[in-house]
Amino acid sequence: MDVTPLVRPGQQIIQSYAGGGFRIGGKFYQGSAIVWPEQTETWVCKPFPELSVADFSPLYSHDPLPDVVLLGTGASQIFLPPDLRQALRGKGLVIEVMDTGAACRTYNVLMAEGRRVAAALLAI
Repeated sequence: MDVTPLVRPGQQIIQSYAGGGFRIGGKFYQGSAIVWPEQTETWVCKPFPELSVADFSPLYSHDPLPDVVLLGTGASQIFLPPDLRQALRGKGLVIEVMDTGAACRTYNVLMAEGRRVAAALLAI
C-alpha cells in the first residue's frame, strides 16, 4: 500500500536542505527561504540572534495569515526571545521553533494535510 501523502500539483514540497540552501518543488533556493504551500520565496533576514519583527514581515503581511509558522533555526533549535515571540503574536503569527530539518519535515506533513502553514527556514 502506498502511504505517500497525496499532494496537489503545484504545491511546494521541501525535498532537501544542505549546502546553504533548499530544494523545494524541484528548484534550488540558495540561503534562507519562506515556504508556503503555493509558493517559495528567498528570505532576506538578519542572523538568528539579531532577528526582529521586521524580518518576519513577509509572513505577517501575507493574506491570509498562516495558522502556524514553523521557524527553522539552523542546525539546532534556538528559542525566540519572549519579547519577540510576543510581538509576533501581536501581528497574528503563531511561531513554532525547531531546528531546520525538523521544520522541513513538519512543514511537509502539515502541508500535505491541507493545513494553512508556512515555514521560515534559516539555511544551514
